[in-house]
Amino acid sequence: MTDQTLVADAALDEAGLTNGAVRDYVRHWAGVTGASRVEVVSAADDARLVQEALEAGEILPAGEGRYYSRSYYKDTARSEERTIVATSRESDAGVYNNWRHSDEMKPKLEGLMAGQLEGKTMYVIPYLMSPPGSPLEKYAAGVELTDNRTVVLHMIRMARVGISLINDLEEPDHFVRAVHVTGDLEHLGQGTPDDRRYFVTVADERTILHFGSSYGGNALLGKIAHGLRQAAYDGWASREFLSEQFMLIGITDKETGRKYHVCGGFPSASGKTNLAMMLAPDSLGDRYHVSFYGDDIAWLWVNPDDGRLYGMNPEFGVFGVAKDTNEKTNPTALRSIDEGTEVLFTNVAWNENTHEVWWEGKTKTPPVDTAGWHDWKGEKISDRSTRDDSPWAHPNSRFTTTLANVPNVADDFEDPAGVPIDAIIFGGRTSDREPLVRAITDLAEGVYDGLTLGAEATAAADGKEGILRYDPMSMRPFMSYAEGDYAAHWLRIVGAATDQPIFAHVNWFQKHPDDGHYLWPGYRDNLRPLLWLLQLRNGEVTGRATPVGILPLKEELALDGCEVDPAELDTLLDVDVERWRQEMGFREEHLQQFTGLPEEIWEAHRRVAAALDDA
Repeated sequence: MTDQTLVADAALDEAGLTNGAVRDYVRHWAGVTGASRVEVVSAADDARLVQEALEAGEILPAGEGRYYSRSYYKDTARSEERTIVATSRESDAGVYNNWRHSDEMKPKLEGLMAGQLEGKTMYVIPYLMSPPGSPLEKYAAGVELTDNRTVVLHMIRMARVGISLINDLEEPDHFVRAVHVTGDLEHLGQGTPDDRRYFVTVADERTILHFGSSYGGNALLGKIAHGLRQAAYDGWASREFLSEQFMLIGITDKETGRKYHVCGGFPSASGKTNLAMMLAPDSLGDRYHVSFYGDDIAWLWVNPDDGRLYGMNPEFGVFGVAKDTNEKTNPTALRSIDEGTEVLFTNVAWNENTHEVWWEGKTKTPPVDTAGWHDWKGEKISDRSTRDDSPWAHPNSRFTTTLANVPNVADDFEDPAGVPIDAIIFGGRTSDREPLVRAITDLAEGVYDGLTLGAEATAAADGKEGILRYDPMSMRPFMSYAEGDYAAHWLRIVGAATDQPIFAHVNWFQKHPDDGHYLWPGYRDNLRPLLWLLQLRNGEVTGRATPVGILPLKEELALDGCEVDPAELDTLLDVDVERWRQEMGFREEHLQQFTGLPEEIWEAHRRVAAALDDA
């Protein structure tokens, strides 16, 4: 018996972790990594771990019950090109999932991780990515091993963490094995031909192996790697559910007492988090209340008891982008990171004297007095030259806070039964072609619309002018199996519902062609088109049919208190047929990349194209 095995057994015994399969897994990786210490953690350990991290200088105080950390300057975001899905079947390879054979990747990762924890602590994090008792609980259990205490603090905020969640598994061996090793961040060759980072999900073995980062998306393995990538594969392999990068909200009509639930996917920078945390406009607040369930992931399945599609947010917290979060864009987010929330900030600007934090967009201008302020790299703002206008905070700076801190979190956000889904929306960022909202009542056309979801390229290298960067269902970076199978799985799961949700496409970003101002005010006013959509599903409004879906009539929108120019509203509620005919060619080229795309999707494409030709 090795020293590492003895160390692991002692720690597991002391913690009361009795699951034999978990114990074998911890022993194995303690031996591979050469861990000198092993510590099993639960949410109850948070205060102690925070104090230890403060004493070690791993985090810094940012006000009462708020903390701040910096990551290595080359380690500030997910790395899609280094993120790989590995399985034993080549048929799992898709256009976007960077597929490799598991026989290649597992030995490579084990070799990179070998001996990396000598002299270090291996933290054992037993977690659950669902409320206990959920119908999908068997896919939610995991154990992350990490050498990074700050990662532990993030995981306690983002997942349910506790030993009992793992000891009492109905199938003791059915948990995700997630191993994270930070590595020597200064010598990993990030972005060079010698890059040694690998972020691998061995999906058919329910194993996650990430080496070479401490950044959230690469290191909080319960979140994206398990909650999205692995869960998507599990949902498809089991034929039981979908895992999507979706926000999820509730809308209550206080006059009728009826509550609706809307989920949907938005590519990066398309307003997903702001929509998820939206409040009702003042003029509608007496009648409608918006409740928050989640801003990033939804698991969807059909409840056989009532034939409806249900959804839940598997996460326990919010890993939000700080940039441009302010009192106008997202006051809800600001309340969720107030003093006393135990929030953890990453890579924002920090003041060593006052412990304040700041990021671009928090206020219109940075603090005038630069005394004590450090940028996200730790460099003093006061030492900058007057010509240095580089950001104080990293554009991908973050805050990590629990769902319970969100002031309008839904009363039933931890209900294991989930909530019935009334509408599925997709929203890209396009300055033309996409109206404010268009509803789709046909399942295949709704799935087709999600598969052709896109946002305008942000750089010339991303594509030709006028061609969107397509991001199917906003899952492009998180696909874990082939896109044709993915489309078929969508048709299978949602198609099994006898009472199906309505689909829609929304766009808050249409611009005036002359001066570029946005035609729609956005933010809290985004509730208005969603109310119309739900009224359409109820048969309370009719809208008008167009080749690309049903659009609202102007008089059907609740516009009291909305500052929108009447002529510009006409543009928002119209379809540019010529522009759409061009778009259909781009869509066909996009879909032709995917092998085995169901015929129902191609039929939907042809129906929309023919309707545009006839318009």
